[in-house]
Amino acid sequence: MGNSWATFGRDLHLDLTGPGGLRAALLRALRDAVRSGRLAPGTRLPSSRSLAADLGIARNTVADAYAELVAEGWLSARQGSGTRVAERVLPRATPASPRTPGPAGHPDRPRFDLTPGTPDVSAFPRTAWLAAARRALTAAPSEAFGYGTPAGRPELRTVLADYLARARGVRADPDHIVICAGFMQGLALLSRALGTGRLATGRLATESYGLDFHRAVITRAGLGTVPLTVDERGARTEELAALDGVRAALLTPAHQFPTGVPLHPDRRAAAVNWARSTGGFVLEDDYDGEFRYDRQPVGALQGLDPDHVVYLGTASKSLAPALRLSWMVLPDRLVDPVLALKGTGEWQSGTPDQLTLAEFLSSGAYDRHLRGMRLRYRRRRDQLVAALADRAPHVHVSGIAAGLHAVLELPPGTEQSIVQGARWQGLALEGLSRFHDPTAPPASRDALVVAYGTPPDHSFTHALDALLRALPPGEPGE
Repeated sequence: MGNSWATFGRDLHLDLTGPGGLRAALLRALRDAVRSGRLAPGTRLPSSRSLAADLGIARNTVADAYAELVAEGWLSARQGSGTRVAERVLPRATPASPRTPGPAGHPDRPRFDLTPGTPDVSAFPRTAWLAAARRALTAAPSEAFGYGTPAGRPELRTVLADYLARARGVRADPDHIVICAGFMQGLALLSRALGTGRLATGRLATESYGLDFHRAVITRAGLGTVPLTVDERGARTEELAALDGVRAALLTPAHQFPTGVPLHPDRRAAAVNWARSTGGFVLEDDYDGEFRYDRQPVGALQGLDPDHVVYLGTASKSLAPALRLSWMVLPDRLVDPVLALKGTGEWQSGTPDQLTLAEFLSSGAYDRHLRGMRLRYRRRRDQLVAALADRAPHVHVSGIAAGLHAVLELPPGTEQSIVQGARWQGLALEGLSRFHDPTAPPASRDALVVAYGTPPDHSFTHALDALLRALPPGEPGE
């Protein structure tokens, strides 16, 4: 027998096995494909000539099988439109229906989402991105569609070096930039590089408020983590000098996540001085440094000492997480170790998206998009603050006017009940305690981390109303 597949514009797998000869096997295979739903109603089948040639059987065998299945109602045949799966056939297995959002009273199916981590993905600049993609792919050399290099496309690294210097005060050249498939990959690579060889450190300091999966990435690389206290001036970087076995620290200097405060200038200097004196590194997570609304953003910490600060940026907040594009600006000592690790089979971001982002940056479309998103997010933050002042004046917003989330201070002991109550009203919220490192000294602060940047425009007002309903009533006179 010939091959057990046929092609007519797209592949069709048929398993011609079992008793009764080729004709019976073909009938059985086609019935099974329709019954199981693998061939949907209306699907056009290969011509009898094409299928017979691919299967290595007589054309009459295929034609007879088609005719029998038409007579049984499995297939339909019309002049000029070929043979197709009939629109109405015997009952067939259907895949499970996807879950749909339930009523607002179900805690597992929120109607509104104010949890942090995602921008308003409905605002992705599809038209401008498509135009940039067309220009980039038209101009791309043929070799760009090969497997690529661990560092990433030179077009993107070159444009990023210029953009980061202009917009964030980063000091870099393209040879020190590595493109990654998201921030998590960059952090994993750095953790592995810092856990071996002459750069080895036993532990890495992290902020006492932060993301647990960042700490998990570090520990999976074989490093321990030790928390740095976070207060109203950011991480207490003066604590670094007292930590044994620590030669690297992960910080969010521009806008501490999630408390929303910038790192105080004295503490910025302390972090850099510690790295210099120990030969260590500060890993600067600049996840939303481009979104500051009340003043010009503070420049990147990396600009103070490129030899001891690793700058990590991402397109996940400025454009969309689905792009899987981030970048590291590495000190010279880390370039070779990181590239060696990344060259052992680590995922790479797709070349077409790298080329498109390079064109998007160089054309000015990225700057235009950011300016538009700053206005959108600032309006939402202002709307949140105004609504709280009007309807819940006892709830105060802390942190700077920046980023895609705000921290709402709550009366002591109320955080968990408010988060749970919001879920039963169809509103997904996160409390500040959700982001506290369990190995750090206990924190008694009650607050909500409200992501005003997550909902699309058409649902933000409704999400805000749901939030206000979930907040506790104020005391008389407040």
